[in-house]
Amino acid sequence: DGSKDNTEKAASSSGAIVIRHIKNVGKGASLKEGFDFVLKTTDFEAIIVMDGDGQHDPRDLKKFISRAGENGDDVIVGNRMESTKNMPFVRKVTNRFMSRLLSKICRQNIPDTQCGFKLIKRAVLEKIELDSNNYDFDSEILLLASREHFRIGSVPVKTIYRGEISKINPIIDTFRFIGLLLKKRPDKK
Repeated sequence: DGSKDNTEKAASSSGAIVIRHIKNVGKGASLKEGFDFVLKTTDFEAIIVMDGDGQHDPRDLKKFISRAGENGDDVIVGNRMESTKNMPFVRKVTNRFMSRLLSKICRQNIPDTQCGFKLIKRAVLEKIELDSNNYDFDSEILLLASREHFRIGSVPVKTIYRGEISKINPIIDTFRFIGLLLKKRPDKK
């Protein structure tokens, strides 16, 4: 999604199919395009999404796979909130607030709604219609899954913080989130 590093080259040389945007079109837009590609070309049961900034530990992948096989959760979200000692204060406060609000709206306990590390079952992606192109994508998928009565669970994940600066714009992304809530809340079809 507009990356200027060697990620595309490294992924391609490792055998991955790479969908590239020369210009940044947003996290949600990129994920939607990836989901569409996978839905049309494979028969997977679930997809796992993780942010590309190195914050997620790939060793946690097995937790998602194990949880998906154990119960009826349709979306499984990583939960970084059990160990927040290295989490920046503003992110910690924002995540707790957003998670409480979205959990109440979705009528499900989702401890970390803003985590980009998640497993989404095929049935969810086939049923919901995603519109968000930016960071509000993570909230939209939970709102729409809840609206369609899909179960949302979570697994604890480790997060690696290295002093990076978030690309989330607090003002713009807050307005996007408010608009998303008004448009996509679970009790509105």
